[in-house]
Amino acid sequence: MKPQFISIEGLEGAGKSTQRDVLAAWVTKHSGPPMVTREPGGTVMAEQIRSVLLAHHDEPVDVWTELLLVFAARRQHLSTAIRPALTNGQWVVSDRFTDASYAYQGGGRGIPWEHIVDLESRVLEGFKPDLTLWLDCPAEVGLARARQRGELDRIETEDVDFFERCRTAYERRCSEDPGRIIRLDATGTIASVSAAVIHALEAHYS
Repeated sequence: MKPQFISIEGLEGAGKSTQRDVLAAWVTKHSGPPMVTREPGGTVMAEQIRSVLLAHHDEPVDVWTELLLVFAARRQHLSTAIRPALTNGQWVVSDRFTDASYAYQGGGRGIPWEHIVDLESRVLEGFKPDLTLWLDCPAEVGLARARQRGELDRIETEDVDFFERCRTAYERRCSEDPGRIIRLDATGTIASVSAAVIHALEAHYS
């Protein structure tokens, strides 16, 4: 099997970082250690863009500025980290990828879907994950978990309606690409969600 690019998606507090480690351990067992990364970020420059995106600012952040910064970081991430790893035979596991832009900037911010489709086509030239695991939970559940982690970043301070719109956008993405995106219930215990992640991987790659 050719090296795979697997992303893990979900709202704040859905458990992406924890389950990303479970996913990486499964890949290591079957195909060797993957490159484990995240978005926005994944390279030195992309991490700098992430810092700008998540920081609190005195001036309002335009929704298109936010979207373009995310895609600038993503292009850098893809060209200097993800594609080279795949070319060298290494699997890649990422905490978020383009589906997050449809959820947050499309659903949350209200940027028209077709504009993100066009930007994705131009910037990524058809590249997408081979498999995406969407950890789904109600916005209230995720936000309650996120608040327990400490200080919130700029995105995390949005209200619950914002995150419900993001969740609805994830549902739309899942319905548009059901062969790639697998929805997993993230409301259970860490152990139960981890078991669901492993089951999904085993079923998909059996």
